[in-house]
Amino acid sequence: MTFKTLPALNAILNAISAALLLLGYVQIVNRRIEAHKKYMLSALVSSALFLTSYLIYHSQVGSVPYPHHDWTRPVYFAILIPHVILAAVMVPFILVIVWHAWRGDFFKHRRLARWVWPVWMFVSTSGIVIYLMLYHL
Repeated sequence: MTFKTLPALNAILNAISAALLLLGYVQIVNRRIEAHKKYMLSALVSSALFLTSYLIYHSQVGSVPYPHHDWTRPVYFAILIPHVILAAVMVPFILVIVWHAWRGDFFKHRRLARWVWPVWMFVSTSGIVIYLMLYHL
């Protein structure tokens, strides 16, 4: 594996995280608490692996500019800007909802997860779109 392969790995990890988040949501809706816990902890691990890989890649290559100067450029930035802001903001919130669940404070966990889960899904799925636009358009 080289640094050139890390963006594809990051997109795969984002896709895995999104799939696990969706599966975890389905499990909690169906009141399958143990399955929900397993999927959500797996999503947490997948997202942590993504973040580690992402930081390693960008520490080596720096910022990667968007190469196209056509109509896709404003679309790319319209997706990228909220993605970056929300990704940075949500990390502590994810840790807090995990902490509440770990302590068994499901009232606080549920109340916060209703806001954090859709943001986490957006960040995971928009990360895939950003990868595709940056490396495959």
